[in-house]
Amino acid sequence: MDERERSDEVLRAVSSAVQAVTSHLSVAEVLSVIVRSARRLAGARYAALGIPDDSGGFAEFIADGVSPKQWDAIGPLPRQHGMLAAMLDVGDVVRLSDVRADPRFEWWPKAHPVLAGFLGVPIRDGDAVVGIIFVANTPGHGEFSADDERVLTLFAAHAAIAMANATLHERSMRLSVVEERTRLARELHDAVSQKLFSLRLTARAAASLVQVDPRGALDQLDQVERLAADAAAELRSVIVELRPAELELHGLAATIRAHVELVGRLHSIRTEVEATDDPAVDAASEVEVLRMVQEAVHNAVRHARPSLITVSLGRCGDEVVVVVTDDGAGFDATEAGSRGLGLQTMRERAEALGGRLSIESGPEGSTVRVVIAGA
Repeated sequence: MDERERSDEVLRAVSSAVQAVTSHLSVAEVLSVIVRSARRLAGARYAALGIPDDSGGFAEFIADGVSPKQWDAIGPLPRQHGMLAAMLDVGDVVRLSDVRADPRFEWWPKAHPVLAGFLGVPIRDGDAVVGIIFVANTPGHGEFSADDERVLTLFAAHAAIAMANATLHERSMRLSVVEERTRLARELHDAVSQKLFSLRLTARAAASLVQVDPRGALDQLDQVERLAADAAAELRSVIVELRPAELELHGLAATIRAHVELVGRLHSIRTEVEATDDPAVDAASEVEVLRMVQEAVHNAVRHARPSLITVSLGRCGDEVVVVVTDDGAGFDATEAGSRGLGLQTMRERAEALGGRLSIESGPEGSTVRVVIAGA
């Protein structure tokens, strides 16, 4: 491509990276966007980004160009040794025509792809090196250019911003959760718990009057009904306050569509959402359905590397049916719980709503189906 086309592509990729950083996705998702963009712009066969931990390994190691099957064959995440350790220790840019000829190179696992041309850039937080990003294997099997180095340095800066943003967001979320729990506990105590206490006393009074004053007992039971209705209303108001703002403003269908389309843009994945109207479910169920869709889509992006994700939301008789399908690498659904895919949490959410969750997976993709009762 000519210089102008490359400049336009760099701007588009940077825009995607900035959008990912500011959209409060998980740090792994944000870094995946950055790694994939860097690999594409450099024309590299492979790209990776590593964030070290304090025990000689990596807290995050995101790679692009390696299939899930290859990852399984390679084995555990890399340790801080060889070229990776050198880049973390020294913090210099490394640009080589063949990484294997460099004295800092040590070894890689048998199933690891063979790397030759190599370009690595440190990720800095001030003067500290907090990670590395690199690309490997040029189309011409030679050395990466100075222009490639400038582009990768730009994405390393965005990776640093992403990490800082994620850290701040997580701290903010923790503080918000503590504050929200405190507020809700106060609300429940001041409103709902007081009504429930009154309800118990009134029910006890009704029971004591049944034999001696049936008319008085009926009056007390009427009061029980009113107190129960008030308590239910208070609980509904608390639930509504927990709803994401997007649900309140746009409804379930539009919120799901916006989320799935955003994920598709950030990860360069085609998406289709089949949801024309909001199904009739209560406020609490809408939140749970949204969380299950987000989890299923996240799993597909993170683990399956699909080219297409389809989400459908609708009614079938008295039931609400949500289906998330991808055409990526499948998995053994019987072992999904041990792979950290969050499917057990999704199943618990569905069952809490009186519904059910089913999973089908094979070489041509996976399907997650959630069925709950409609209102």
